[in-house]
Amino acid sequence: MSTHPATDIDESQRVEHPSRSDGFVHGLAQAIGGPLGEHAARPAGRFWTAARIVLALTCLTLALHWVQKSPCQNGAWANNVQYTRFCYTDVLALYYAENLNQGAVPYRDHPVEYPVVTGYFMGALGLPVHSLGQSHPDINQGQWFYNLNALVLGALAVATVAMILALRRRRPWDAALFALSPALLLTATVNWDLLAVGLAAFGLYAWARRRPVPAGILLGLAAAAKLWPLFILGPILLLALRAARVRAALTTVGVAAVTIVAVNLPVALPYWDNWKRFFDLNTTRPIDWGTFWYIGRYFDGRFNTGAPGDQGPFQWLNGHVDPTLNNLTYALFALACVGIAALAFLAPRRPRLGQLAFLVVAAFLIFSKVWSQQFVLWLLPLAVLARPRWGAFLAWQFAEVCYFLAFYGELLGASGKQVIPEGVFVLAALLRLVTVAVLCGLVIRDVLRPERDAVRATYADDPDGGVLDEAPDASWLRRWRARSDSPTGPAVVTP
Repeated sequence: MSTHPATDIDESQRVEHPSRSDGFVHGLAQAIGGPLGEHAARPAGRFWTAARIVLALTCLTLALHWVQKSPCQNGAWANNVQYTRFCYTDVLALYYAENLNQGAVPYRDHPVEYPVVTGYFMGALGLPVHSLGQSHPDINQGQWFYNLNALVLGALAVATVAMILALRRRRPWDAALFALSPALLLTATVNWDLLAVGLAAFGLYAWARRRPVPAGILLGLAAAAKLWPLFILGPILLLALRAARVRAALTTVGVAAVTIVAVNLPVALPYWDNWKRFFDLNTTRPIDWGTFWYIGRYFDGRFNTGAPGDQGPFQWLNGHVDPTLNNLTYALFALACVGIAALAFLAPRRPRLGQLAFLVVAAFLIFSKVWSQQFVLWLLPLAVLARPRWGAFLAWQFAEVCYFLAFYGELLGASGKQVIPEGVFVLAALLRLVTVAVLCGLVIRDVLRPERDAVRATYADDPDGGVLDEAPDASWLRRWRARSDSPTGPAVVTP
């Protein structure tokens, strides 16, 4: 067997087992006789390796998700069944709302509320279903469209796990965090977010394999499907500046920018108004459920009526979305990014890419005026790469499940069937916000105290870093640190 670390995914002497290395899992393992031993850790046969077990668990989670969504698949949503059975999905609803059931080509015939790669994806699956329905009028087009999307999005979820496994060959059980995630079980096909998640995972893998051009193409496509993968480019550039590997980073960023322009121009030029629907909606969209701003508005309502002259700050912002609230969210996110940039340069060791990427995307969600239930999928792979510790991860997932259930209770209330007080929903939203913030704090602690970093306990540096992996700090940063550490100041430092 090869001894190269890139090939020995399941060689027991190299693989980290969470029952031995993760304090939370180790504690649970005591109830069943203690952590896994070396003999038990070896694969029982040549087929059921750790990677294959994790991939099988992913398929099981996705199958359970399909069952959970099955009451809604026929589109007969009478008596609020989509809420009482927790099975609502935009995929089915928008097949009709976007006129795909009438053969409308996205953007050309109908404005689409999503970036172009998602629109292309909707059309690529929806138009063949409509064509099939024309020749076979007895089929349920909406159900066919949903199931086709579920199949493709499920394949992208499996591919994402495969990319995590490829990035963590010595830690394959880390990918089980994604595979067994309750959030994946509940939200996998609520929308098309797994499209961007899969493309971004491929992009991160290409960067890790020192392929800056494919990385730029894939991250550009991901950002043209959903906006958030664009934020991964910032950490790549920051870490490259610290490691003096700017050329590769600029190549990736430049190629990503060209890719984004290339996939948008064919739609933006001929169908401008329909293309910019996504941007118009994001500009005018009010405070959405479950966000930081929604929570603040709720507490304002405990003390103020909301009428003119008797409004708390969040109530006032709710009436001044464009431009005041929009600019405030941008400013807070920008301030968070400045803090993350400072962390990238001031940390005792160069942070890992997964750590900074998680922090940036989490900061965007924390300060955004929109935080839909399925946005948890954005953070899932980044959380696994940033901090593969089971305890805090499961606490966060518990909060996401609570929010998911409370969200449907709130939907029922908005439909005229009150089942929970609004305060319960706000409490669930606050729990989600706090657990994500705590995860950010734990990642920051690992950056400032790299000896606590679980990944660096297994790898020498950053398995996601590509050209950054094991690269020394740039000479300018070393000189600056030498001046800062000198007890008598910069004058004693030899140039």
